[in-house]
This record gives sequence, C-alpha cells and structure tokens, in this order.
Amino acid sequence: MSSNEIDTFDYVVVGGGSAGAILAARLSEKPDVTVCLLEAGPADRNPFIHLPAGFIKVIFDPKLTWGLETEPGPAINGRKLPVIQGKVLGGSGSINGMVWVRGQRQDFDGWAAAGNDGWSFQDVLPHYRKLERRIGAGDPAYRGGEGRLPVMDLAWKNALVDAFISSAIKQGIPYNADYNGADQAGVGRYQYNIGNGRRFSAAKAYLKPARGRRNLEVRTDALVTSVVFDGKRAVGVTCQRPGDDRRREVRARREVILAAGAVNSPKLLQLSGIGPAALLNGLGIAVRQELAGVGENYQDHFTPRLTYKATDVETINGLARGPRLLGQFARWALGRPSIVGMGVVLGAAFWKTSQALDRPNIVVTFTPGSFKAGFLGVLDEFPGMTTGVWQLRPDSRGTMRIRSSDPLDKPLIQPNFLADERDQRTAVEALKLARRIMATPDIASLVKEETMPGLDKNSDADLLEYSRSQGLCGYHVSGTARMGRADDPMAVVDSRLRVHGIEGLRVVDASIMPTVVSGNTNAATMMIAERAAEFMQA
Repeated sequence: MSSNEIDTFDYVVVGGGSAGAILAARLSEKPDVTVCLLEAGPADRNPFIHLPAGFIKVIFDPKLTWGLETEPGPAINGRKLPVIQGKVLGGSGSINGMVWVRGQRQDFDGWAAAGNDGWSFQDVLPHYRKLERRIGAGDPAYRGGEGRLPVMDLAWKNALVDAFISSAIKQGIPYNADYNGADQAGVGRYQYNIGNGRRFSAAKAYLKPARGRRNLEVRTDALVTSVVFDGKRAVGVTCQRPGDDRRREVRARREVILAAGAVNSPKLLQLSGIGPAALLNGLGIAVRQELAGVGENYQDHFTPRLTYKATDVETINGLARGPRLLGQFARWALGRPSIVGMGVVLGAAFWKTSQALDRPNIVVTFTPGSFKAGFLGVLDEFPGMTTGVWQLRPDSRGTMRIRSSDPLDKPLIQPNFLADERDQRTAVEALKLARRIMATPDIASLVKEETMPGLDKNSDADLLEYSRSQGLCGYHVSGTARMGRADDPMAVVDSRLRVHGIEGLRVVDASIMPTVVSGNTNAATMMIAERAAEFMQA
C-alpha cells in the first residue's frame, strides 16, 4: 500500500449512527483536533428517513439496513428473526420509531454499583438534559430545554389511545404525564425525537451542523474491515468501498472509536483479534487480546403482540389509505397533527407483573392500527389496533460471533429469547395484563374481536406457545462489549469505555451496556456518546 493511500487524523470514529454522529460532532468542536467519521452505509438522503411515518418504508429497506437475522431460537420454536440495524448516516436512529425513553434510575445506579464509576443516574442525568430540547411540560430538574434533540409529546389525538390510557388506569396503573421525569412507572403517551414534523436523528441534530468544519471529514459507503495495531495500540482501521476489493488505511494519532452498534462493534473487535481465544483460534485469527466477553451478554427486548379488529372508529388502517392519506399529508404540510408526523407506537404502560416488585418490569404498548400477522410493515385492511408487551430487563442472554475471518460474512446471532424460565413467566403475565386492559369497558366497547391469538387461546400454556411462535425482536441490541472492571473476566471496556488491555481504542455505543436499559435504547445510546465525549475532552 503506497503512502498516499493512508490518511491520518487525530480521531477515527467507526459508525455514523446515534453514538458516532454525536461523538464526531463533539470531538470536532475543538478546531485543533481532526476527526474522520466512517459510515458503511449511504448518506441519509432518502426522503422517507426524515418523514416520521416513513419509518414503515425504511425499516425494511435493504439499502439502509444490514439484512441481519438470528440463528434458529431453541425456545422460540426454531424460528429465525430479522435483526434490524441501520446502515446509513444516522444508523438505527435514521430508521427507528423515534420513541424517546431514557430508562429507569435503577438501571444506571445498577451499572455504577457493579463497579462502573461515573455511571449512576445522577452522573448520566446531566447528559440526558444536555441532549434534550423538551417541547412540552417537564420538570426542569429532569428535563433539558436547550439541547439539540427536540423531544415532543404525541400531538395527534385519537379516541382509541385515550381509551387505552383510561382502561389502564382502571386496572390500577397510575397516569404518568412524563415517564422520562422523576419516575417511569405509569401509563401515558410516548414521546419522540421529532421536531417540526420531521425525524431528528443524531446525524441531523449533531452532524449536519458540524459538516462545515474543516477539521471534520465524513465518509459514507466506507465499510471498516479491521482495526490496525502497532503492538497493543490501535493506530487506525482498514476500510473499503462497495464493489471495490481494495482496502485503504485510515490512521488515528490519538484514538480509534468503535461506534458501529452492538452487532458490528464486537464483530470488528473479533475480526481484529480481540475476543474469546477459542473462537478466534478456530477461525485462524491471531489473538491480539483475549477478552472472553466480546460478543457475549447479548440482550434485546422480545416482543409478542396482540391484535384486534376495531369497531367503526378512526384507526391508522383507514387513515393511511386513499384520499384520507392525502388529507393527512395536507395536515402535516400545514404543521397540524397527523399520522404522517408521528411514530407508530403511541401509548405505553410501564408497569409490574407482580405487586411484590419495586419497579416496572414490563411495558404494554398500544397502537391504534394493526398489521398483517402482527408484523410491522403491511397494514390490515380492516380497522384494527395492537398491543405489544416486552420485558424491560430480560434475564436470557445471547451471543454474537463472527462465522469466519471474512468481514463481509454476516455474523452468527443467537439472542436465546425465552431461554430463561423467568422470561417465559414474564411474557405470559405481561400478555395477561394487556388482555385485562383490553377487556376494560372503555376500550373493550371499541373492540370487535381479538384477531391474534384469539380468545380461545387463554391458558398460560397457550400464551407461552403464542409468544414462542409469534414474538419478534425489539431491535434494541445491547451488551455485547459490556463495561466493567479489569478483574471482571467478561468485561470488555472500562468505565471510560477504553478496551481492556489495548491502548487507543474505545467502544461507544449500546454494546457497552452491562444490562439493557428499561426501554428503547436510542436515547441511552446518545447519552453514552455525550458521556464519552466528556471523558475524551477532559
């Protein structure tokens, strides 16, 4: 490789998603620091990315996603499930449902109690506040008002959402106007990182304003294939463009930061000789640093859904077709609430499957619309609604392992959904709570029938089998390069997100979560990036 094929920067950030976009923008705030951001996917020019309702179009677009799937799940009837991960500037934050959930205070206090200094709730709260530009009511002790990410309440009004909330209240779940405030517990409407009717990804909120800086270079369609080392120090990466077999080096004077997500960051570590020795030796990869936890501790939220046929009421099914959809676009263009300018999942009840628990362990979600076979993508032709349930902190753990030394090969992903009996019990109890809510008169009066699984499936065994046969990934992959002390044999990074035993290399994304946060992971991933930027700029 000739010298003119090697570019050198102070920092090389791998992955232009929710974490990488923020980190590149923050690091380049210092004019004497040079930063190169490498994103494997294209620029975020697809108009459906920026249209909130376009979520349904982009989440399955093979040009914008990695096309990953799980291995057959032993506890879910041997099914393979899609693992949706964004492959575009903005990453999964450019294709997700834009739901803004921080998690629970105890999530972060638990991280800190496990030896991760600086990650308690009080430590991370300023970074959540720094992110946010809260649109609507919120306690300023918890909510930010001047950040780059607009966070709005659901503005579109719908009788079914109101009925879901009132029914949950009648089931003993308190109303909570702000689950991102002092306490997550309760039922209410979801919040979204949407502003002026458009998606606000990290790429839009952070990277776009920074693109004019001379010290920041953003390269799209640049697939990173390995980390380059000088002994035990990371000094750069190799990358290649689509259709080009040549690999080019990009060097880093100070640090390489992996922000490629909880699948691709551990994948790159393994390809680069960092990971379980037995795995690497078996694939002919020289072990540079044995870290048994790379690719282990895989966590995601497993999501069974109940679907219903509604009475003659207004649902997304009817509004998303023909002249009525044109009317919704017209409302959106005028800045008025419409289905075009919102996320898909609208209501949420964060609650407990047992009163003996001290905090919510599940969420019951609600959508005034239904999809064929319960799978987001194609709407039913009749008016419908959907409730989804998931365990906020699953006990099952899975793995992510490369299948070969070829960086173009897709990895072996085994989430082990429902492998732990506690998860099985929780799934059943969560579905029973969802059914109790849906049987409450306020919303039951608007239901014609339960279409999936149907009320003839009513025993615990029936509901468990339904979960096994119909549950889906929550697309909240995390934990595969978890944070922990050096004496923890399964820890991959320290509390400053530096890879154990290696100099000049950090992981900054959802991989580092010791346990998945109690909710959607995008907000927490952004917080992690803000926290990492502070560490690196100190």
